Amino acid sequence: MTNRERENTTLSFGKPLDRGSVEETFYPWTLTIERFKSEGIPADIASTLLGGTNYLNADEIELQKYLGAKWGERVMKYEKHLGFDPVRRVSFKLPLEYKPVVCDKAHWKKLKDYGDSELEKYFTKENIIKAYSPLAEGHNKGDYSVRLNIEGFFWTSRELMGVETQMFAFYDMPEVIHDINEYMLSIYLDKLVQILEVLPADVVYIMEDLSGKNGPMISPKQFDEFVGSYYRRLIPVLKQKGVSHVFVDTDGDFQKLIPNFMAAGIDGFLPMDVNAGMDIVRVRKEFPVLKFIGAYNKLCITEGKEAIDREFERILPVIRQGGYIPGCDHQVAPSTSLEDYRYYISRLKQVMEQSGADLKQQ
Repeated sequence: MTNRERENTTLSFGKPLDRGSVEETFYPWTLTIERFKSEGIPADIASTLLGGTNYLNADEIELQKYLGAKWGERVMKYEKHLGFDPVRRVSFKLPLEYKPVVCDKAHWKKLKDYGDSELEKYFTKENIIKAYSPLAEGHNKGDYSVRLNIEGFFWTSRELMGVETQMFAFYDMPEVIHDINEYMLSIYLDKLVQILEVLPADVVYIMEDLSGKNGPMISPKQFDEFVGSYYRRLIPVLKQKGVSHVFVDTDGDFQKLIPNFMAAGIDGFLPMDVNAGMDIVRVRKEFPVLKFIGAYNKLCITEGKEAIDREFERILPVIRQGGYIPGCDHQVAPSTSLEDYRYYISRLKQVMEQSGADLKQQ
């Protein structure tokens, strides 16, 4: 199987011919990379994640401002060195240096006008092709899978307003949040569609971060109005453009909103924060068709080999069911030694030989 075929089979509740995908959820914190470098990661590998934008020339920096295709090359180089399957991470982002600035309708109107000028300058068809088309050949051959992240309809207003202003705005300025989301949706239905025509991503994940350790920051009713209604208009288009798996990236405990996410068309979630109470064994029992990436308690890696093995035993039933690519439940912590992390990867390869095993026995 190619790497791309293996990932799709793993996430589609199939039984891969040899093993399921061996991938990581996110790339590590900078402090973690610095520790790994001091413990044996080659300097040239570590530097790929520590060098900022020094590896880009001026034209590339300009192009990559919003159309984030180049940065994932460094992450894939690092992950392949450690033994993970190749995943090419790309992004499509809008709110950047102008956040948080929206506190009323007038501020949003001014920012939207600025956004229109940025769209005209940067989001041209020529730039989209230039940024993403170099990845198409390797993706089409199956050398790597493509994982595209975009900003969600809760995430964007939070970035533009700040948390406190956003929370009040759901009650005091709902029309502004709706207008922000309509604007985002219109861009996705135009520019994101163009990206997917150049580079059909197998996995698209939507950054939201709408929950904390004590639960979601918005109610199911607010979710349906301000988030889910926009998913319902976006996700069918993503599917039409070949996206097989649409995930949401949110930290915290979002258990109460899972039915709402699913009703809006979401296929799965990452990173499934164990320390916020997100237990995939329990969640999978309640929602059998839900897909996951992540869900391995990253803190167990810092405790050594026995703890690593116990955590794999905990999640093995879900691995055997398929529809799941295990990885850390957030970025690998700086308290993790390179030795323990390498052991974690070796065990991950072994347990992924069980991916979809229950399906095979049926």
